[in-house]
Amino acid sequence: MKQITGRPWSTSSFFQSYAVEVDVKDASNATCLYAKWMMRFLIKYETNSSDYKNTTLHLSSSVTHNGSVCGNDTQAALLAVQFGEGHSWSINFTKTNETYQGDFITFTYNTNDTAVFPDAKRKGPITIVVKDIMHPVQLNNVFVCHTTDFFEAENVTQIFWNVTVQAFVQNGTISKKESRCRADTPTSAPTVPPTIANVTTASTTTLSPAPTTAPKPVENPDTGNYSLKSGNKTCFLATVGLQLNVSRDKPLLININPKTTSADGTCGNTTATLKLNDGNSTLISFTFVVKNASASVQKFYLKEVNVTLLNRLNGSVISNADNNNFSKWDAYLGSSYMCRKEQTLEINEDFQVHTFNLWIQPFLVKANKFSTAQECSLDDDSILIPIVVGAALAGLIAIIVVAYIIGRRKSYAGYQTL
Repeated sequence: MKQITGRPWSTSSFFQSYAVEVDVKDASNATCLYAKWMMRFLIKYETNSSDYKNTTLHLSSSVTHNGSVCGNDTQAALLAVQFGEGHSWSINFTKTNETYQGDFITFTYNTNDTAVFPDAKRKGPITIVVKDIMHPVQLNNVFVCHTTDFFEAENVTQIFWNVTVQAFVQNGTISKKESRCRADTPTSAPTVPPTIANVTTASTTTLSPAPTTAPKPVENPDTGNYSLKSGNKTCFLATVGLQLNVSRDKPLLININPKTTSADGTCGNTTATLKLNDGNSTLISFTFVVKNASASVQKFYLKEVNVTLLNRLNGSVISNADNNNFSKWDAYLGSSYMCRKEQTLEINEDFQVHTFNLWIQPFLVKANKFSTAQECSLDDDSILIPIVVGAALAGLIAIIVVAYIIGRRKSYAGYQTL
């Protein structure tokens, strides 16, 4: 018979961000599963007026931990919590002879909770399941990840930070050996906040609305190199400079710093997602899909971009924007897409993402290298050649016609004098 103990606590009386600590014990009262973490959820839902609203679901001060399971060689371990008005979250862990890892995350939110989902069109519990991308952890090691991570699926973004977990605890003692997530691994580069360009607006006596597009900073963002692996093989490559244009409250430009940005995500046969985390303050994800998956000639394209701004101190969400209706950056499957010139992705009326020196391949990466690139029309200077030549010829013809007309007029005037 297992015993479960747990406690939530608030990290900030203003933001009311609650952390959860769960200690699952086996029949002999020895710890078999331990976890301490913080999380919140961003959810888009449909209202009775058929429009969509965004809401944030926080852990409440009262969290229960029913249904958690220790697990063994033949049964997965399960960590489960329940909170608020009918909301629940769980993750199961599997093990091998040497490692354990997260398998599936199940999240259920209840739109009957009118405090969180006022005027929701669909009523009742809604469940989503996502595959955890946690890398295998050595048995008898505790997994630690302070860096913010997030999962997106079906209009829900799950955000986690300050995570400590150990499944299949041996001898009832939490290990002192830590396995850190890749994003927590220190680098030689100093940790600095994203570059924020100062933006000023001229004062006027009129009450016209402020422009939604802020002026560009003098310098473009640095270009970063990002990659994902599936096992030991690289499955996603990206080179890009990124800049956010935030027009909420007041114009703000944020350059993403590659030195403080970590990459994570998932690779698949028809869907791939790159998630970038700049210093626990800016999260950006790009989702690519394959269109006409059953056709003999297939192409991929960018379908969705999600941006989340976080409070660096406590992980609270400052703002979030998502657009899943893109149809950009398309190229043939097996090739890469390149665009050196600046491009702008309109997320919503408050958020824009500017890209520079883009080179990306979300599928079928071979030998850790980019395949032949399909370039964007902005980079294709060959288009300008016939335009310039045509303009020059048109100008030359116009000069000849004008000269001819002037010459005729002079000749006519000479005849009249005679």
